[in-house]
Amino acid sequence: MTNTCLCYIERDNKYLMLHRVKKENDLNRDKWVGIGGKFEEGETPEECNLREAFEETGLTLKNQTYRGIVTFVSDKWGTEYMHLFHSDCFEGKLKECDEGNLEWVEKSKVYNLPLWAGDKIFLGLLDEKIPFFSLKLVYEGEKLISAILNEKKLDLGEV
Repeated sequence: MTNTCLCYIERDNKYLMLHRVKKENDLNRDKWVGIGGKFEEGETPEECNLREAFEETGLTLKNQTYRGIVTFVSDKWGTEYMHLFHSDCFEGKLKECDEGNLEWVEKSKVYNLPLWAGDKIFLGLLDEKIPFFSLKLVYEGEKLISAILNEKKLDLGEV
């Protein structure tokens, strides 16, 4: 099992999105995602999030809100625990990212980008300002087959 963090950095009603196009053999290839990555030995979720945000963007987060944990279960990639954060206060100058292209995207337009189906669920929870949540997403290949929010199965017809 892998532990990762993912952060949606917000400014002027836009999210800083990463279009994953630069790494070979990337399970997120061609998808748009937030900023984040894998934990290093001994890191807390908050420490991982601060480090990854700085490494990928050059920005230093001045606040971060731990919004939820997303458990990804995949027949292809195994299980991942993703610790989800939001930040709207930062400093520094945006730099080029070696994993893809960074772009500020209107929050309303993010849903039209090539995203994982499950990402649309937790982005909606962020936008609705739902307090801390636990979301389990089960995939077969790239197809989302099940989503459970706080122990309640969601209807995937709405995703």
